[in-house]
Amino acid sequence: MNDQAPIKPVMEQIRTFPKVPGVYLMKDEAGRVLYVGKAKDLRSRVSSYFQPSADLLNTRGPEIARMVTQVVEIDFLECETEIDALLRESRLIKDIQPPFNAQLRDDKSFPYLEITTGDDFPGVFVTRTPRLKGSKLYGPFTSAMSLRDALNALQKAFKFRTCELEINDGDDSRRFFRPCLLHAINQCTAPCADLVSKEDYRKDIDRLKRFLASKRSTMLRQLGKEMDTAATELRYEEAAVLRDRIKAIESISLSGRPDEHVQPEVFFVDPARGLEKLGELLGLESPPRSLEGIDIANLQGGESVGALVCFIDGKPFKNGYRRFRIESVEGQDDYAMIREVVTRRYRHASYGEELFPDVILIDGGLGQLHAALEAFSEMDLRPPMVISLAKREEEIYIQARSAPVRLPRNNEALRLLQYVRDEAHRFAQHYHHILRSKRTFAEDGSTARQARSSRRKPNRGVGG
Repeated sequence: MNDQAPIKPVMEQIRTFPKVPGVYLMKDEAGRVLYVGKAKDLRSRVSSYFQPSADLLNTRGPEIARMVTQVVEIDFLECETEIDALLRESRLIKDIQPPFNAQLRDDKSFPYLEITTGDDFPGVFVTRTPRLKGSKLYGPFTSAMSLRDALNALQKAFKFRTCELEINDGDDSRRFFRPCLLHAINQCTAPCADLVSKEDYRKDIDRLKRFLASKRSTMLRQLGKEMDTAATELRYEEAAVLRDRIKAIESISLSGRPDEHVQPEVFFVDPARGLEKLGELLGLESPPRSLEGIDIANLQGGESVGALVCFIDGKPFKNGYRRFRIESVEGQDDYAMIREVVTRRYRHASYGEELFPDVILIDGGLGQLHAALEAFSEMDLRPPMVISLAKREEEIYIQARSAPVRLPRNNEALRLLQYVRDEAHRFAQHYHHILRSKRTFAEDGSTARQARSSRRKPNRGVGG
């Protein structure tokens, strides 16, 4: 593979890796992430870098060959699917900016399939810049080309419009409009020319939404039968078209979920508007200025980390970010970890040494919120406004309210809270990987000093 033999501790690490999809992070002796990659099989993929027969210089290039000689530790994150691994790899590369990742470091995002449900006659589009309001999103998708092929196949079945025209139901002049070629080839019902009612067109869009939310098996079986029939009757060109249509529709499953695989660079949040809406939601006398978000990371059952991010006037204030190595909790008790982080962060505020933020956001649901409030109760403190934001359903739990609040997906307050929550999650995961070695935590400075001392000793011996 290169001039140096594989480092034995690294190979021992790799032997413990699971044979599942995931993301791996290669680090040097200082704990710096050099490279982030994805894998369908973590153990097989990562070990391929260190096999004696691996010719990295010719297969991966001189930069990767040089990078491997610097690797002393490898961390990994298991993923449900290979697609999940690809999307998470992209997010980590954008956040960490590893020096040996040549791709995915720019601001280019993955595309979405968007249905403009706020229109009288919704359009269906492939987009990297979704609407802030009035749309239903699917994705992100890993291949723009496959998504466009799928859109073309779906249009043949559901006959929706893909044009950018503004079409209003009450516009009588539509009767004199000449529809485009897509209507002539029976791929669009032409709402632009008043050839379909608003109600009937909505039924087609509703069927499309149900199809996108299903496993798509019925449509795929029907297309498969048509392809087999065409092939049997020697209509090979038609069979090839149907084969490509099947592949395109199957590719729709190769996507993430908008709320789980968040691309912050896609969704702009006006901080002032978000804070104003948040103040109204929480019943505050004025919009909050300072927010702090808390998250816990305990991947692989070890090196549990608490992370806190700080936002001032709706923007990240990096000097206010903090991290905590969990000290008093063993196992996977997230509630106890939240109590510890809240206690360690805000006990100084109880002494008057620091200020409370206007709002504290906990990543989680009702249980996580109660854990944070219990920590304040044990400190005999009256906390500021404490809320939590649960993933998946995106429900907001607010102290002293019995039921959670669900806001529209594009509500400015929700988008701001998601930004804070996702930044806390990113910071927690980032430092769980980057600082997993104990010597890199500030609380373990003695270990770091010993490591630096051991590296200096040979130099003194040579000089003496």
